[in-house]
Amino acid sequence: MKMKPGPAGPYENGVGIVAAQEHHSPLEQFRIEHIGGHLSLGGYDISFNNSALWMLIAVAAITVFMLIGIRKQAVVPGRWQALVEFLYDFVANMLKENVGSEGRKYFPWVFSIFMFVLFCNLFGLLPKSFTVTSHIIVTFALAMMVFLIVTAIGFIRHGFHFLSFFVPKGAPVWLLPLMIPIEVISYFIRPMSLSVRLFANMVAGHVMLVVLGSFVLPLGLAGAYISGIVPVAAITAIIGLEFLIACLQAYVFTILTCIYLNDAVHMHH
Repeated sequence: MKMKPGPAGPYENGVGIVAAQEHHSPLEQFRIEHIGGHLSLGGYDISFNNSALWMLIAVAAITVFMLIGIRKQAVVPGRWQALVEFLYDFVANMLKENVGSEGRKYFPWVFSIFMFVLFCNLFGLLPKSFTVTSHIIVTFALAMMVFLIVTAIGFIRHGFHFLSFFVPKGAPVWLLPLMIPIEVISYFIRPMSLSVRLFANMVAGHVMLVVLGSFVLPLGLAGAYISGIVPVAAITAIIGLEFLIACLQAYVFTILTCIYLNDAVHMHH
């Protein structure tokens, strides 16, 4: 008996299959979503999205965090004030060790970079949140800002003598035609390496967390009580590891900024 074709189900066409696959994709968490509709200006998309929202949340949280921490300024600091002072001293010592006393004037800028990257990384671990630093355009914008400001500082302090930074000291003259292009390329590739390092670590960590987390409930239901504890303990350990990676990547991004700043200030090769 020949069956008449019925109406297509929601997943019988190609679009439905793709939508179902995307819904379960670990990369779904990185999707940019417009908030309040689509807006354009001069052909450019200026819509407010979830990435911009979490950037504003990070800036607001940093502001509140710092204001609460310095509000009382007690001689014997409480926990909140102690945490603010710890982060302050941590970045100040990092800047002093890498740039010296001359780097003190750049502390507000470097401290702002550290706090912004740190809070964006940590907020990405919250349920239903968005990891701003998981998008290469955001990390590249931060890295390009560092690159342009550091380069401007180098030219402001040393003038065109800053170009001698690309000439390795002690290198034979006959090697300079080879060494100078290598130095120039390595200098201009800094924004890419700085941005990719942060972006790749955040994406890889969050994808691993989602993939492994998807096995926790099935394993817990399928196994006995003891075997169900194992996947939960494993995902808890991975979340702890992700927390350390979020802090470590903020540190790495900041210390590389300090190293690049040291090159511009002292022109050490």
